[in-house]
Amino acid sequence: MNNLLWTAPPGTSGLIFDCDGTLADTMPAHYKAWTAMLGRFNIPFPEPRFYSMGGMPTARIIRILADEVGVVVDDVDAMVYEKEQKFLTFLDEIQPIEPVLAIVSAYRGKLPIAVASGGYRDTITRTLDQLKIRAWFDAMVTAEDTPRHKPEPDVFLEAAKRLNVSASACVVFEDTDIGLEAAKRAGMLGVDVREWIVRNR
Repeated sequence: MNNLLWTAPPGTSGLIFDCDGTLADTMPAHYKAWTAMLGRFNIPFPEPRFYSMGGMPTARIIRILADEVGVVVDDVDAMVYEKEQKFLTFLDEIQPIEPVLAIVSAYRGKLPIAVASGGYRDTITRTLDQLKIRAWFDAMVTAEDTPRHKPEPDVFLEAAKRLNVSASACVVFEDTDIGLEAAKRAGMLGVDVREWIVRNR
């Protein structure tokens, strides 16, 4: 385990991983899907803004962006569906984020491990299946499972509950400021994986 970029501190009882941008390098594919869908509605989504909103559910992002430019959207659910379906057409472009997967692999069977994401269950499931790692996790929490979303702590608290471990003994791996704030609010140690991703590329 000495070659890992991270070692569990004493007292760690569970590990929780975000998916998009943490386990899987999905963000370029998600951005392609976003721009394809929003372009039909003339709603701009600059790439820096896209990354700053990482971790938010799709429906919430649509409402925020539409409100900002005064575009009335009649069927947000249909827009969500269109964007998620478009993303799935890019599944074969997804790459694993190897330094993070190495940590999951090292602690499989040693600590309870969960995925906790602001994405939707079908999309997250398909992403994990693409990387052939879904079986590595003991629990999965997605946007459908909590009433509030990152930066609120609900998704991580629910993951700890499903792992049957104390929230304060969990470590969260994230690639966004919103996700790290959610971990902090949950009383969990947050690990920012972005430096590892840059180094890995």
